[in-house]
Amino acid sequence: MNFEFSDEQQQLADSVRKFLANDYSFDKRKAILQSASGVSDSVWSTFAEMGLTAIALPEADGGFGGGAVDLMAAMEACGEALVVEPLLDNIGLAGRLVAKAGSPSQRAALLPGLVDGSRRFAFAGLEPAGRYGLVPAITSARVAGEGWLLDGEKCVVIGAASAQWLIVSALTDGAAGDSTGISLFLVDPNAAGVTLNPSRTVDGQRAADVVLTGVALGADALLGPLHGALPLIEEAVDFATALLCADAVGAMKSACDATLEYLKTRKQFGVPIASFQVLQHRMVEMVIACEQARSLAILAAARVDAGGDAADRSRAVSMAKVKIADSARQISQESVQLHGGMGMTEELKVSHTFRRLTMLAQRFGDADHHLERYAALG
Repeated sequence: MNFEFSDEQQQLADSVRKFLANDYSFDKRKAILQSASGVSDSVWSTFAEMGLTAIALPEADGGFGGGAVDLMAAMEACGEALVVEPLLDNIGLAGRLVAKAGSPSQRAALLPGLVDGSRRFAFAGLEPAGRYGLVPAITSARVAGEGWLLDGEKCVVIGAASAQWLIVSALTDGAAGDSTGISLFLVDPNAAGVTLNPSRTVDGQRAADVVLTGVALGADALLGPLHGALPLIEEAVDFATALLCADAVGAMKSACDATLEYLKTRKQFGVPIASFQVLQHRMVEMVIACEQARSLAILAAARVDAGGDAADRSRAVSMAKVKIADSARQISQESVQLHGGMGMTEELKVSHTFRRLTMLAQRFGDADHHLERYAALG
């Protein structure tokens, strides 16, 4: 397998990296985090102008027909800059569900807004006490006249407050936990009966718990097949997980680079501490862990793009996520320790990278979850 990016993929990544270096400095990122919305509309518009929001969408829907591999280098650049705008959730998760499950009329109405940056989505799939499970247990939809009534609760919905549409998974047939009775619905976050309880993740991203109480939906709110949405959800989550792995690789690289620079400049006993062999060994182990994670991230992205057998795709994604989680823990902890007490301060980027990697290691399933999933897939 060729683990190098194509010229086009690298050019896109270079453009993203140049923009982030000029307009998304660490201080500007902190200002965005402290703003009311927690995201930057101007940054989002620039992402759309660069084509990031369109790359993974089908050409028939105004996209470029690309895949996870086409986005990997750009996602690494976003990981290096610790971007907090919900790019992954729009292009890799919610937007992908609309593209894969939506009817021609739904795609025509919704996806142009994602392409030009005027519309954002958020996928509400996790539930309280459900941990990483994708099968709804307490959110259900029942037929009401010609439409639906939706009740339930979702948690940790990234980007919910800035989204124009929520994509909500709900049980429409069978008992709680029945994987054959799941459907997707388009929900206006401002609709009657929808309550958002905002919060921040450990790395500063804006999220919300969503309470749904008798939310009245029209017949056209159903997204995709009735009772048959689980395979679509699993595919979208695997796609998003592959992009998350690339984001994590970028954050790891940033931590490694910052730590190496610190070791070269920090002096003790009159010499740079980078000259101490024991610290050299620890630094090498960090770089090796980052490169191993990058290799598996590329493999996961390639398997996601290849389609084919769902079990092969999921195995590759779980392998990558296990390595990403382990490497994220190792590199984030080592980078803070090698910086000494400074590594814990708000003023130093490495402390924010530590939080980002901690979040990414948990999102879409931690190492234990994916080891269990890999074993179950055989």
